[in-house]
Amino acid sequence: QDSSSPLMEQLNFFHDHTLLILTMITILVSYIMGMLMFNKFTNRYLLHGQTIEIIWTVLPAIILMFIAFPSLRLLYLMDEINTPSITLKSIGHQWYWSYEYSDFLNLEFDSYMIPTNELEMNGFRLLDVDNRIVLPMNNQIRILVTATDVLHSWTVPSLGVKVDATPGRLNQINFLINRPGLFFGQCSEICGANHSFMPIV
Repeated sequence: QDSSSPLMEQLNFFHDHTLLILTMITILVSYIMGMLMFNKFTNRYLLHGQTIEIIWTVLPAIILMFIAFPSLRLLYLMDEINTPSITLKSIGHQWYWSYEYSDFLNLEFDSYMIPTNELEMNGFRLLDVDNRIVLPMNNQIRILVTATDVLHSWTVPSLGVKVDATPGRLNQINFLINRPGLFFGQCSEICGANHSFMPIV
Protein backbone atom coordinates (compact mmCIF):
# COMPACT_ATOMS: atom_id res chain seq x y z
CA GLN A 1 0.00 0.00 0.00
CA ASP A 2 1.11 3.59 -0.58
CA SER A 3 2.13 5.62 2.44
CA SER A 4 -0.69 7.28 4.33
CA SER A 5 1.28 9.04 7.06
CA PRO A 6 4.00 11.73 6.87
CA LEU A 7 6.49 9.40 8.59
CA MET A 8 6.05 6.59 6.08
CA GLU A 9 6.43 9.13 3.28
CA GLN A 10 9.76 10.20 4.78
CA LEU A 11 10.80 6.55 5.16
CA ASN A 12 10.04 5.99 1.47
CA PHE A 13 12.12 9.04 0.51
CA PHE A 14 14.97 7.80 2.70
CA HIS A 15 14.83 4.38 1.06
CA ASP A 16 15.06 5.95 -2.42
CA HIS A 17 17.87 8.27 -1.28
CA THR A 18 19.93 5.36 0.10
CA LEU A 19 19.25 3.22 -2.95
CA LEU A 20 20.54 6.01 -5.21
CA ILE A 21 23.78 6.22 -3.21
CA LEU A 22 24.17 2.42 -3.35
CA THR A 23 23.56 2.45 -7.11
CA MET A 24 26.24 5.11 -7.61
CA ILE A 25 28.76 3.11 -5.50
CA THR A 26 27.97 -0.12 -7.37
CA ILE A 27 28.39 1.53 -10.78
CA LEU A 28 31.70 3.17 -9.77
CA VAL A 29 33.17 -0.03 -8.31
CA SER A 30 31.98 -2.13 -11.28
CA TYR A 31 33.52 0.39 -13.70
CA ILE A 32 36.86 0.36 -11.84
CA MET A 33 36.91 -3.46 -11.71
CA GLY A 34 36.09 -3.62 -15.40
CA MET A 35 38.91 -1.22 -16.21
CA LEU A 36 41.34 -3.31 -14.10
CA MET A 37 40.51 -6.39 -16.18
CA PHE A 38 40.96 -4.79 -19.57
CA ASN A 39 43.60 -2.05 -19.49
CA LYS A 40 47.34 -2.58 -19.78
CA PHE A 41 48.59 0.35 -17.64
CA THR A 42 51.55 -0.46 -15.37
CA ASN A 43 53.78 1.72 -13.21
CA ARG A 44 57.03 0.06 -12.13
CA TYR A 45 57.95 2.93 -9.77
CA LEU A 46 54.73 3.06 -7.71
CA LEU A 47 55.74 2.24 -4.12
CA HIS A 48 53.12 4.17 -2.12
CA GLY A 49 50.20 6.46 -2.95
CA GLN A 50 49.37 8.44 0.14
CA THR A 51 47.15 10.92 -1.68
CA ILE A 52 44.91 8.29 -3.24
CA GLU A 53 44.76 6.36 0.06
CA ILE A 54 43.56 9.47 1.90
CA ILE A 55 40.94 10.04 -0.81
CA TRP A 56 39.62 6.47 -0.71
CA THR A 57 39.42 6.52 3.07
CA VAL A 58 37.80 9.94 3.51
CA LEU A 59 35.35 9.74 0.58
CA PRO A 60 33.46 6.62 1.84
CA ALA A 61 33.30 8.21 5.31
CA ILE A 62 31.63 11.30 3.82
CA ILE A 63 29.23 9.12 1.79
CA LEU A 64 28.31 7.21 4.98
CA MET A 65 27.48 10.54 6.65
CA PHE A 66 24.99 11.25 3.83
CA ILE A 67 23.23 8.02 4.83
CA ALA A 68 23.67 8.31 8.61
CA PHE A 69 22.30 11.84 9.18
CA PRO A 70 18.93 11.38 7.41
CA SER A 71 18.64 7.98 9.08
CA LEU A 72 19.21 9.37 12.59
CA ARG A 73 16.82 12.25 11.90
CA LEU A 74 14.08 9.75 11.02
CA LEU A 75 14.90 7.55 13.99
CA TYR A 76 14.35 10.45 16.39
CA LEU A 77 11.24 11.66 14.52
CA MET A 78 9.68 8.20 14.89
CA ASP A 79 10.23 8.25 18.66
CA GLU A 80 8.74 11.71 19.08
CA ILE A 81 5.49 11.66 21.05
CA ASN A 82 3.31 14.68 20.29
CA THR A 83 0.20 15.47 22.31
CA PRO A 84 -2.18 12.71 21.19
CA SER A 85 -5.84 13.45 20.42
CA ILE A 86 -6.79 9.82 20.95
CA THR A 87 -5.22 6.75 22.55
CA LEU A 88 -5.76 3.18 21.41
CA LYS A 89 -4.51 0.24 23.45
CA SER A 90 -3.74 -2.85 21.44
CA ILE A 91 -3.25 -6.20 23.19
CA GLY A 92 -1.83 -9.20 21.37
CA HIS A 93 -3.17 -12.68 22.17
CA GLN A 94 -2.61 -16.08 20.59
CA TRP A 95 -3.96 -15.50 17.91
CA TYR A 96 -6.03 -12.33 17.77
CA TRP A 97 -5.82 -8.68 18.82
CA SER A 98 -8.01 -6.94 21.35
CA TYR A 99 -8.40 -3.17 21.48
CA GLU A 100 -9.38 -0.63 24.13
CA TYR A 101 -10.19 3.02 23.43
CA SER A 102 -9.01 4.30 26.79
CA ASP A 103 -10.45 7.82 26.29
CA PHE A 104 -13.96 6.33 26.46
CA LEU A 105 -15.63 4.18 29.11
CA ASN A 106 -16.11 0.50 28.32
CA LEU A 107 -15.13 0.69 24.65
CA GLU A 108 -13.19 -2.48 23.99
CA PHE A 109 -13.46 -5.36 21.53
CA ASP A 110 -11.63 -8.36 20.11
CA SER A 111 -10.56 -8.49 16.48
CA TYR A 112 -10.34 -11.90 14.81
CA MET A 113 -9.43 -12.77 11.25
CA ILE A 114 -12.43 -13.74 9.10
CA PRO A 115 -11.90 -17.40 8.09
CA THR A 116 -11.73 -18.02 4.32
CA ASN A 117 -14.99 -20.03 4.28
CA GLU A 118 -16.92 -17.08 5.84
CA LEU A 119 -15.37 -14.40 3.64
CA GLU A 120 -17.52 -12.13 1.44
CA MET A 121 -16.76 -12.15 -2.30
CA ASN A 122 -15.03 -8.76 -2.06
CA GLY A 123 -13.17 -9.54 1.19
CA PHE A 124 -9.41 -9.84 1.51
CA ARG A 125 -8.27 -13.39 2.28
CA LEU A 126 -6.11 -13.67 5.45
CA LEU A 127 -6.26 -9.86 5.85
CA ASP A 128 -9.82 -8.98 6.82
CA VAL A 129 -11.10 -8.95 10.41
CA ASP A 130 -14.56 -9.08 12.00
CA ASN A 131 -14.01 -5.85 14.02
CA ARG A 132 -11.97 -3.11 12.38
CA ILE A 133 -10.27 -0.26 14.26
CA VAL A 134 -11.67 3.18 13.45
CA LEU A 135 -9.28 6.12 13.85
CA PRO A 136 -9.58 9.81 12.89
CA MET A 137 -7.39 11.30 10.17
CA ASN A 138 -5.25 14.44 10.63
CA ASN A 139 -5.03 13.79 14.37
CA GLN A 140 -2.11 12.66 16.47
CA ILE A 141 -2.85 9.08 17.51
CA ARG A 142 -1.06 7.21 20.27
CA ILE A 143 -1.02 3.42 20.26
CA LEU A 144 -0.11 1.52 23.43
CA VAL A 145 0.92 -2.03 22.61
CA THR A 146 1.28 -5.02 24.90
CA ALA A 147 0.65 -8.78 24.89
CA THR A 148 -0.78 -11.36 27.25
CA ASP A 149 1.11 -14.51 26.30
CA VAL A 150 4.05 -14.42 23.87
CA LEU A 151 5.82 -11.79 21.73
CA HIS A 152 3.70 -10.26 18.98
CA SER A 153 4.32 -7.22 16.79
CA TRP A 154 1.65 -4.69 15.83
CA THR A 155 2.51 -3.63 12.28
CA VAL A 156 0.77 -1.45 9.68
CA PRO A 157 3.24 -0.82 6.82
CA SER A 158 1.35 2.02 5.12
CA LEU A 159 1.43 4.02 8.37
CA GLY A 160 5.10 3.23 9.00
CA VAL A 161 4.21 1.61 12.33
CA LYS A 162 5.83 -1.48 13.83
CA VAL A 163 5.72 -1.97 17.60
CA ASP A 164 6.68 -5.08 19.53
CA ALA A 165 3.96 -6.41 21.84
CA THR A 166 5.79 -7.81 24.86
CA PRO A 167 4.07 -9.40 27.87
CA GLY A 168 4.58 -7.23 30.96
CA ARG A 169 5.65 -4.18 28.94
CA LEU A 170 3.71 -1.27 27.49
CA ASN A 171 5.23 0.13 24.29
CA GLN A 172 3.88 3.30 22.73
CA ILE A 173 4.14 4.88 19.30
CA ASN A 174 2.68 7.99 17.76
CA PHE A 175 1.40 8.51 14.21
CA LEU A 176 -0.86 10.62 12.05
CA ILE A 177 -3.08 9.39 9.22
CA ASN A 178 -3.16 11.96 6.42
CA ARG A 179 -5.72 10.38 4.10
CA PRO A 180 -8.85 8.30 4.55
CA GLY A 181 -8.66 4.64 3.65
CA LEU A 182 -8.51 1.01 4.67
CA PHE A 183 -5.08 0.04 5.97
CA PHE A 184 -3.95 -3.53 6.48
CA GLY A 185 -1.27 -4.99 8.70
CA GLN A 186 -0.24 -8.27 10.24
CA CYS A 187 1.59 -9.57 13.29
CA SER A 188 5.31 -9.35 12.50
CA GLU A 189 6.82 -11.46 15.26
CA ILE A 190 6.68 -15.27 15.03
CA CYS A 191 4.19 -16.06 17.81
CA GLY A 192 3.21 -19.68 17.30
CA ALA A 193 1.07 -21.88 15.05
CA ASN A 194 -1.44 -19.25 13.88
CA HIS A 195 1.04 -16.36 13.62
CA SER A 196 -0.04 -15.73 10.00
CA PHE A 197 -3.69 -15.44 10.96
CA MET A 198 -3.96 -12.35 13.18
CA PRO A 199 -4.27 -9.38 10.83
CA ILE A 200 -4.92 -5.71 11.67
CA VAL A 201 -7.36 -3.51 9.75
